[in-house]
Amino acid sequence: MSVKFASNLSFMFLETPSIIERYRLAKEAGFKAVESGFPFGFSIKEVSEAKKNAGVEQILINVYTGDVSKGELGFAAIPGEEENFRKSIDLTIEYAKALNCKKIHVMSGKVNEVTSANDDVYVKNLSYAADRFSKEGIVGVIEPINSITVPNYYMNSYQKGLDVIKKINSPNLKLLLDVFHMQHICGNITNNIKKLFPYIGHVQIAQVPERHEPDTAGEINYKYVLSTLEKEGYHDYVGLEYRPKASSIEGLSWIKNYGYNL
Repeated sequence: MSVKFASNLSFMFLETPSIIERYRLAKEAGFKAVESGFPFGFSIKEVSEAKKNAGVEQILINVYTGDVSKGELGFAAIPGEEENFRKSIDLTIEYAKALNCKKIHVMSGKVNEVTSANDDVYVKNLSYAADRFSKEGIVGVIEPINSITVPNYYMNSYQKGLDVIKKINSPNLKLLLDVFHMQHICGNITNNIKKLFPYIGHVQIAQVPERHEPDTAGEINYKYVLSTLEKEGYHDYVGLEYRPKASSIEGLSWIKNYGYNL
């Protein structure tokens, strides 16, 4: 079986409040790779040393999103925030390069009333980001996020995401397919995986609706979903962006039960 798993340090190993301490916990649990949100409050040196000391690969990092205490979730679709968007891209690239991380999740921001101005600035900003990424050997990914979990998030549609990817038409900009969000947004997982597969740059998983481990009670048969991804030719890491139902270590039993290894 070719699917590999990466721990999302913003969701797993919350047994410690420090995201940089979670690098060690992930390694001790057997993970070879991790992904994370932006490491707010920690310098590039602190994060890169934690990753290096743990001996894991960082496969994805979220863009700097602004002040999360104010509800900011990125600037890409916000008119008037172009300068902050470019600064966020530049800053995140610095972190990504120090971590030898080749994927950046570019977040769109929240919009109460979407207009054509949001659509236009989103394409403009992502075009800028794709150009920057091409110079650094980085792939940017955009993730449709469901409106139940994150109300008013601009990028909340797989069709809209696909249209933007096609319009910009850059090898350095792809879709992040989070199956948890896909089930909430549009379902029809098998056919949508097949339809979107040529544009997918990363995959994440969690059970619906509680966002726990894939084998917990919920709507999605992840044995089937993971086998579908394999059959389509997905050989990259799958990010585990779920909240462990109990402890992070206890919850990992599903991987072996599904016939996979870390």
